[in-house]
Amino acid sequence: MEPIAFSFDQPLFVVGTQPVTAGWLVTAAALLVALLSAIFARRAASRRAVEHDERMSALIVAQTEMQGRVAAMAEVFGTRQAELNQSLSQRIDGMTHRIGASINEQTKATHENLRRLQERLAVIDNAQNNIQLLAKDMAGLQSILANKQTRGAFGQSRMEAIVADGLPMGAFAFQPTLSNGARPDCTIRMPKDQPLLVIDAKFPLEAWNSMRDAESAERRQQAAQAFRRDMEVHIRDIASKYLLAGETQDTAFLFVPSESIFAEIHEHFEAIVQKAHRQRIIIVSPSLLLLSIQVIQAILKDARMREQAHLIQSEVVRLMEDLSRLDERVRKLQGHFAMTQKDVDEILISSDKLTRRGAKIEALELQAEADPGAKTGEAGGRSMDGRMGQLKLRVVDED
Repeated sequence: MEPIAFSFDQPLFVVGTQPVTAGWLVTAAALLVALLSAIFARRAASRRAVEHDERMSALIVAQTEMQGRVAAMAEVFGTRQAELNQSLSQRIDGMTHRIGASINEQTKATHENLRRLQERLAVIDNAQNNIQLLAKDMAGLQSILANKQTRGAFGQSRMEAIVADGLPMGAFAFQPTLSNGARPDCTIRMPKDQPLLVIDAKFPLEAWNSMRDAESAERRQQAAQAFRRDMEVHIRDIASKYLLAGETQDTAFLFVPSESIFAEIHEHFEAIVQKAHRQRIIIVSPSLLLLSIQVIQAILKDARMREQAHLIQSEVVRLMEDLSRLDERVRKLQGHFAMTQKDVDEILISSDKLTRRGAKIEALELQAEADPGAKTGEAGGRSMDGRMGQLKLRVVDED
C-alpha cells in the first residue's frame, strides 16, 4: 500500500469560488484560537480588575477599620501608658522614699557601728598597752626570778604582804633570830605563850624553770630529778634549822609563791609532798597561807576573849548589883505611890461627902424659905426644931 501524500497548499474544499486549503484552515484556526485567547484573556483581566477593585475596596475598608482600631488601641495604650507612668512614678517615689529611709537608717547604723568599733578599738588599744606593760613586767619578773637573791625577795614580799594584812601588829616578826642562830623568813606568835610558828618563803625555782624550759623529754627528766633533789634538801634544812623543841611549833610552813607551781608539785611530785609531811613541813600556796592566817587570827581573837573573860564576868556582877538596887528603889517608889494614891482616894471621898452635905443644906434652906406655915410663935419654933432634928439624923445616918 502506497503512502498518501499531504500538502498544505492542496485545496480541501471550495467555498463559493474560494478554495480552502489545509494551510488556510490551520491559519484560520490559529487566528481563531488567538482571538479566543485574547477574548478570554480580556475577560479574565476584567474579572481580575473587578476582583482587584473589590479587594482594594475590602482592603480600604479593612485599612479604615484597622486605622480605627489602631486609633482606639493608641488611645487605650495612651491611657494605659499614662496610668502606668503614674503608677510607676508613685512606685518609684515610694521606693525612693523607702530606699532613702533605709539608706538613712543604714547610715545611722553604720555610724553607730563605726562608733562602737572605734570604742572597741580604743579598748583594744588600751588592752594592748596593758599587755605590753604586763609583758614588760613579766620580763622584769623573769629577770627577778632568775636571780636567787631577788627571787627570795619576791617570795618574801608576797609572804609578808599576806601575813601583815591578816594579823595585827605584834603577832608576827620578819627575819627574827632563833636560839640556834637561824633566821627564818617569818615567825607567828601563838596564844598562851605557845611556841612560834615558822614560815619559810625560799623556793628552788632554778630547777623548776629548767624543767619547764626543757626542750626534750630527757632534759626534762634530768631537771625534774634536780628539782626533786633541791626540794628534799630544802625540806631537810627547814626541819633541822627551824623546828626547835619548846621554841617553835613542831610544824613549819614552806611557802610557794605561785598557785600553778603548787598544783604541779601536788600533781607530779607526790613523793616530795609526802616526805614533807613526814618531816612536819606543810607546803602552802598564797591562798592556803591566807586561809591559815585567817584561822590563826580567829584563834588569837578567841584567846584575847578568854583572857578578858574574868573582866567581863566582874562587870556583869557589878551590873547585876546595880540592877538589884534599881529594882529595890523602884519597889519602894511604887509603895510610896500606892500610899499617896490611897490618901488621895480618901481625900476625894471626904470631899465628895462635903459636897453632898453642902447640897443638902442648901436644899434645906431653900425649903425653909418656901414654907408658908413658918411665921411666928410656938408652932413655928416646934417646926424648926423638928427639921433640925431630922437634919441631924440624916447627917448621922450618912456618917
